[in-house]
Amino acid sequence: MSGGVDSSVTASILARSEKSLDLSAIFMRNWDTRDESGTEKGCEWEKDWEDVQRVCKLLDIPCRMIDLSREYWNRVFQPALEVWSHGQTPNPDVSCNRQVERPWIILFTIQCLHCREIKFGALLDTLKLQDGWLATGHYARLERSRASNSDTGHSDVDRVKLLRGVDPVKDQSYWLSSVSEAQIRRALFPIGHLSKGDVRKLAVDAGLPTASRRESMGICFVGKKRSFSSFLDGYLPPNPGTIVTLDGEVIARHQGLWHYTIGQNARISGRPKRMFVAAKRPEKNQLIVVDDRHHPELARLMIRVTGFRWIWDEHPPPEAFQAEGMPISVKFRSVMQPIPSVLRVRDRNKGEISFMDAQYGISPGQTAVVYLGAWCLGSGTIVE
Repeated sequence: MSGGVDSSVTASILARSEKSLDLSAIFMRNWDTRDESGTEKGCEWEKDWEDVQRVCKLLDIPCRMIDLSREYWNRVFQPALEVWSHGQTPNPDVSCNRQVERPWIILFTIQCLHCREIKFGALLDTLKLQDGWLATGHYARLERSRASNSDTGHSDVDRVKLLRGVDPVKDQSYWLSSVSEAQIRRALFPIGHLSKGDVRKLAVDAGLPTASRRESMGICFVGKKRSFSSFLDGYLPPNPGTIVTLDGEVIARHQGLWHYTIGQNARISGRPKRMFVAAKRPEKNQLIVVDDRHHPELARLMIRVTGFRWIWDEHPPPEAFQAEGMPISVKFRSVMQPIPSVLRVRDRNKGEISFMDAQYGISPGQTAVVYLGAWCLGSGTIVE
């Protein structure tokens, strides 16, 4: 549980189920506030933990807190800093699913850095889930079926598909796209078939203390008075470089490539027009800018993807190896709707995704998530 309305309603649904369920709640603390302020005070996690306890008291569910801050720092944040320092845009929220893995753990996203909500973390091996289930408040769905020997090459097994949530705005399958079928086999997403409005109404009807709690729009360890790039400045030394136009004219200087994302307004003063980030050249420590948000330099009809993590072990499907490729849809940002595309893979780990229409603002390091209809097949990292 996170302390928000989504996980609160998830707990309420299970607690009031007609089935006799033995429930307990876990709250994940994923950041040590002493790293930022030298004190335990000032971070939203304390309020979150209080809300979790209030909800659990109402529902008569035991709860406990697990500190994952060391795991997060070592396995997710530090590797992400290395990527940021080279000017790329990592996605810790997706990658942490595999980086904090332990035997018999079901993994979900650790507290996010890019997204606007606080997500769930990984469960340590103190949680033995061989005979249990993990339920979360993700807006995603699971479809279960029984596969025959001819389908899998193995004895009959239960197959699980990760599907997009019904609410197109709140869908969180993007963040779960790197988990394996084995990891989600014993998972439950009780609100995946609901809209955010439905969830709010259920919270009010159930009298939950978090029913009117606002969406978490900030990142607690970044704080409300500074930007994310300013937060990174505390961990990355300044690395000044030049901001140049396509023809090589130096028009400004930057203090670090991590301050910028492809497609964003570069905010260069004294220019007659707004300038937008078109590319980064880490080898020269240069930021390339153009004067139009839809400049051809920002348009992409194809991306190359590596490090694919397929949810089903036997994927990618055979059609993806064919010259004509496999029709799919793809998301390279969590909040966008999937766009029609074609997937062609060279091997299980690398491939190309071609778009029907030009796409703008795609950055190396972002996660590309592959869908077949509502079915999430997996994801990889965009390299170019």
